[in-house]
Amino acid sequence: MTLAEALRKAAALGVARLDAQLLLLHVLQRPAGDRAWLISHDDDALAHEAGARFAELATRRAAGEPLAYLVGHKEFFGLPLQVDARVLVPRPDTETLVEWALEVLQGRNAPRVIDLGTGSGAIALAIQQARPDALVEAVDRSAAALEVARANGQRLGLAVRFRQADWLDGAGAGYDLVVSNPPYVAAGDPHLPELRHEPVAALVAGADGLDDIRRIAAAAPARLAPNGWLLLEHGWDQAVAVRGLLAAAGLADSLSRADLAGIQRCSGARRLELG
Repeated sequence: MTLAEALRKAAALGVARLDAQLLLLHVLQRPAGDRAWLISHDDDALAHEAGARFAELATRRAAGEPLAYLVGHKEFFGLPLQVDARVLVPRPDTETLVEWALEVLQGRNAPRVIDLGTGSGAIALAIQQARPDALVEAVDRSAAALEVARANGQRLGLAVRFRQADWLDGAGAGYDLVVSNPPYVAAGDPHLPELRHEPVAALVAGADGLDDIRRIAAAAPARLAPNGWLLLEHGWDQAVAVRGLLAAAGLADSLSRADLAGIQRCSGARRLELG
């Protein structure tokens, strides 16, 4: 079987061409950017063992398993993160949250930051990479997720401090930024079957998807420094509700930011200066 024939078989399963190419490059242990090499070598023979491995991965991709789990990594904010089924796959839209976080940290010397529900460590590590002076802490209730995050931090040489905790439990006070991409999918959301390969505890948050955001919004003001910010990612239709929760918690200047598709995906507010 040639490389071109292998790709045609993947296409017959319903695997998108780009995904099939990336899977084949992974099996061949070539860089993900070598798609041009694949095209110029499409008549090359594919060894039997490699062909069997590619067929297995293509079948799993056709069944909806995320590409990042199959190849074992995902780039986020320029960082190559290792990911697997213990954590959510980092989404490009979450980079909007990181960009906003870096904006609110401008002008602050050695800011204190805590990332809640860190998963793969994506948000915390991206902030630490951009702000080496920041004191970044990252927590997750899942010990399995923290194994992934710690490994990413160690491999990238970034000094994020990881800790197992349920949201802000055990956290101190005086944070310049509390940031989180928490679960925000409603329990009955019709799109949940499409996400069946990812950890449900990192996705679903009660009947309306806001249970965890309610907890974070209620607890955050006491943990923030004066003029400190709480920034949250949320669902496409939750911006108004989340801003309401931030205001009800006593935070000021609540506003939302749009993601790459122009959808209000993140909301935030700050603690007022004392006095």
